[in-house]
Amino acid sequence: MKRTERARIVQQQLEHFFPTVDVPLAHRDPFTLLVAVILSAQCTDKRVNEITPALFARAATPAQMAALPLATLARLIRSCGLAPAKSKAIRTTARLLLERHGGQVPRSFAELEALPGVGHKTAGVVMAQAFGVAAFPVDTHIHRLARRWKLTRGRNVVETERDLKKLFPESAWNKLHLQIIFYGRAHCTARGCDGRTCPICRRVNP
Repeated sequence: MKRTERARIVQQQLEHFFPTVDVPLAHRDPFTLLVAVILSAQCTDKRVNEITPALFARAATPAQMAALPLATLARLIRSCGLAPAKSKAIRTTARLLLERHGGQVPRSFAELEALPGVGHKTAGVVMAQAFGVAAFPVDTHIHRLARRWKLTRGRNVVETERDLKKLFPESAWNKLHLQIIFYGRAHCTARGCDGRTCPICRRVNP
């Protein structure tokens, strides 16, 4: 089976199982989304969503976040892990948004990736989900599934992102990113599917 045919089947099945998708991280605006995505590193979306209501009640703007004592910020996000590093990254990012961008989240990959705690994947999530810019953020979760479905032979997330962007229309990237995540959690988990068990694997790996 050609890779393009596998991609067609994958997209068809994702549309069947997840015809509509919502952004999994609760947020109010681009800044709170950026903070939530930084917090999500090595932490589940569920846990992040449990943490952010109290955090955003204290600081929901760059100015408020920059003024929050570091110890207070670390305490508020402690349960998501890596709190010391994340609290420093978030507060420094808030200060840089005030100094460099007039308190606004920038709308370019380069400017986002220049912020502490913001890598290419995080920037892609913000560009896609906050600003509607076509992006295909690939994390280890999507990388694993793309290889399992033989959509890529990428050795890392960068190579996998490149291959997925070639296979799927740009207009579908933002939705597909979320559909793959949701499908993987529900049907194609690391322990629950050996590459032949779930509906998509049965079709693309006959």
